[in-house]
Amino acid sequence: MGLRDEIHEQPAVLRCVLETQIERIEHAAQTIRERGVDFVMLAARGTSDHAGVYAQYLWGVHNRLAVALAAPSLFSLYESSPRLHKALVVGISQSGQSPDVVGVIEEGRRQGALTLAITNDVNSRLAHAAEFTLDICAGPEKAVAATKTYTAELLVLAALSAALSGDEAHKAALWRVPDAVKQALTMEDRVEPIAMAHRAMGQCVVLGRGYNYSTAHEWALKLKELTYVLADPYSAADFQHGPIAIVEPGFPVLAIAPRGAIFTDLLSLLRRLRDEYGAELLVVSDSDEALTLAHAALAIPTDLPEWLTPLVSIIPAQLYCYHLARAKSYDTEAPRHLRKVTLTR
Repeated sequence: MGLRDEIHEQPAVLRCVLETQIERIEHAAQTIRERGVDFVMLAARGTSDHAGVYAQYLWGVHNRLAVALAAPSLFSLYESSPRLHKALVVGISQSGQSPDVVGVIEEGRRQGALTLAITNDVNSRLAHAAEFTLDICAGPEKAVAATKTYTAELLVLAALSAALSGDEAHKAALWRVPDAVKQALTMEDRVEPIAMAHRAMGQCVVLGRGYNYSTAHEWALKLKELTYVLADPYSAADFQHGPIAIVEPGFPVLAIAPRGAIFTDLLSLLRRLRDEYGAELLVVSDSDEALTLAHAALAIPTDLPEWLTPLVSIIPAQLYCYHLARAKSYDTEAPRHLRKVTLTR
């Protein structure tokens, strides 16, 4: 079992989440509503932190919840913490072993806050620390670079949002995700030659916005982990407030541009980057209008609402990083300096 196998496991993992966790998610949602929480404090590291970025947008838009990403060193090294008794405190960790994430949950519970763990190990310290635990059902993930655990975390967050809102259309849309991911995986033959053509790339920016700001962060992380490319993620809006100055002819810009609230502004930026500044665009989108702007285009399924596109848009990005690492003759299973579980406090 290697990284590519785990990428291709994702439809089955996501289907397992839907088939086994919905009742627990509904129960957690009911308790959250009954407690009348004012805001969410969310603790995570690495890939799971990017799932937290998704929750900021998703729960903000659909559930009107303010979501703050915790600074765990406040709880550990600085031995202080915000007031949490009116919060929902969420810890996301595939291993459930990160001491700093566990510490946030423990402090939340000490203050009387409602606490929730989202993890791949329901017997972990994180799971035992929280009042509620949701299993992401990913099974063993051997590759150092997280793939299936990331999309499983996103799906749990999406399902919890739908349960909190009680929106039946949102609940129904969740069940379309596994097949959409399966369809996205069929693009691998298209991804591989694009990655090979980019094998000399040493730096790039990755643009996303809204729900897919999380995808920009996760794609950039996978590029750094697997290919050692200096990849900086940006909100497409923030990118125009200074960083756009780095773009010159031939500079690689990777972008996630699904249809939705962010589409018109992002499309305008991509057109400007190509036509005025000569950037080389790699675009992931469900819109032909965006795809035709790109030097290299990766289409995703068109039948998902914008809020669920991060679960699918990351798939071609994962495949791209895998094949780019191979094109650069790097070991996809053992990236340098990295371990599967990183313990920080």
